[in-house]
Amino acid sequence: MAVAAAVAVTSAPASASPAAPRAANPVVTWDLNTQTAVYDVARQQPWVQSRSFAMVNGAVFDALNAIAGTPYQPYLGAPAASGRESTDAAVAAAAFGVLVSLFPEQEQRLREQYDQSLAAVPDGAAERGGVRVGSQAASRMIAARRDDGVGGGQTWVIGTEPGQWRPTPPTFASEGASGAHLKPFLVPWVSHPYTSGPPALASDEYARDVNEIQQVGSLASTVRTADQTEAAIWWHDRRIVEWYIKRQLAETGRLNPLQTARMFAMVDVIAADTGIACFAAKAQWSFWRPVTAIREAGTDGNPATQPDPEWTPLLVTPPFPDYPSGHSCATGARMSTLAAFFGRDTMTFSAYSADADATRTFTSFSQALTELVQARIWGGIHYRDASEDGATLGKAVARYGVARFARPRR
Repeated sequence: MAVAAAVAVTSAPASASPAAPRAANPVVTWDLNTQTAVYDVARQQPWVQSRSFAMVNGAVFDALNAIAGTPYQPYLGAPAASGRESTDAAVAAAAFGVLVSLFPEQEQRLREQYDQSLAAVPDGAAERGGVRVGSQAASRMIAARRDDGVGGGQTWVIGTEPGQWRPTPPTFASEGASGAHLKPFLVPWVSHPYTSGPPALASDEYARDVNEIQQVGSLASTVRTADQTEAAIWWHDRRIVEWYIKRQLAETGRLNPLQTARMFAMVDVIAADTGIACFAAKAQWSFWRPVTAIREAGTDGNPATQPDPEWTPLLVTPPFPDYPSGHSCATGARMSTLAAFFGRDTMTFSAYSADADATRTFTSFSQALTELVQARIWGGIHYRDASEDGATLGKAVARYGVARFARPRR
């Protein structure tokens, strides 16, 4: 559903007094608080981060949707509300309740943020009502995600034959297998065959992918441009730039708290399910990473590939199988969901990456996704097929989710 009415800006008459500063959007504030808890303090890995954001923003959406009279289909349900409850208090209570359940060791720090939020709300029935609605939404989310498989003890299958995944230098780590076994938030079939799998080792397509990344993705590449190097590092920043983009779009689009909560919940819930589906596909195909394939190209049976035992990628290879690209899956889902929410592809947004020490700007969601697909190749950590098919998977999950999640009720 487009929100054109929400993002239109009307110019004030020339004689009008300067407008008062807009109050901070509490949904944006608590999304930033969530990022601090999830990444800056807890250092959660990407396959767990998406679950945390989905839980927080799913609860916040259900709380604000209830106060607004449920104009959208709720996610887990609508707590009883009269419409007179404080939305600021509801957002704080919903986010705080979920975050403390996820990070009990951060309770004191989170409570300080919570108390600060409530201090800006006048005491009275509206504040108490908002706290009640937000707390109930948080409790429903916590109950729904109890025993959902997070932190399970699953491990990746480590192979020894050509094409089979094995841990990669320099860390030789194996992590994240439990990400394939989480209970989905929305999609009932994360094991659906969204993609056809990696190309056969003997194929021309496989040789093309290996030779491309061997040239452009090497740490010592002489064909990768400075801009491509910057893009590879920018998109790989563990403080994910798409978190900032999401908040920026809410602010530049002048979305109200309910619109923001709906947009954040759609993006984060759909991205979480995409991550689960993507990791399930990784477990299914268990395909080797480029650094392994290039160093051991003499074993793949393809005369068009040549081994380089010293080859090293620009970026450190993540500790799980190649196909499909997890970042392409997630970005495909996020950008597709944002385009559906705003009702158009063309929007200008940007973000700064500390890792790259650079700001990159895009004029459409499809442009950002196209660059991300390329950036995983430029970084030397995903073949083209894995990156493109990851984006395809993300788009497919987004289509399913957008058609069913937080739809207008009238």
